[in-house]
Amino acid sequence: MNDGKLKIKHVITSCGCDYLIPLTLVLLFDIILHGHLSPGGGFQGGVLMVAVFILIYLGYGYDSVKTVNSDRLHDSEGLASICYVLFAMLGVVYGGYFCENVLFRSGSIGSLWSSGTIFLMNAAVGAKVLTGVGMLALFMLAILGQMKRDS
Repeated sequence: MNDGKLKIKHVITSCGCDYLIPLTLVLLFDIILHGHLSPGGGFQGGVLMVAVFILIYLGYGYDSVKTVNSDRLHDSEGLASICYVLFAMLGVVYGGYFCENVLFRSGSIGSLWSSGTIFLMNAAVGAKVLTGVGMLALFMLAILGQMKRDS
């Protein structure tokens, strides 16, 4: 009888996680993409990635979390860092300063592409934090999974 309750609890938890994961991903990318227009931005959106990994862990256990390719995540973090530096160098290329917003005249006010290089740098920060914090979450869940197996 106790096993039946445990199975029902697992089904309810996994169904709830199945419902929340897509919503969390949409919110995560919305915060990153609209960070130059509203409160939030690359850092806040990237940190939400931890919620996605925790929801996967809660719904399906560590075995499903460890299927995430951590090497690809690590490589993507480096790519995001390079993109940020390249976007920041646009100021120097156009005869200004490092991190200067030189594309500010492009787009219309309030639209997604309305802040020039700020939008590009914000997206790069979002990708950097998303991958970096995602790696930290994977490491923490790996330790938690190891502790659970040992006990």
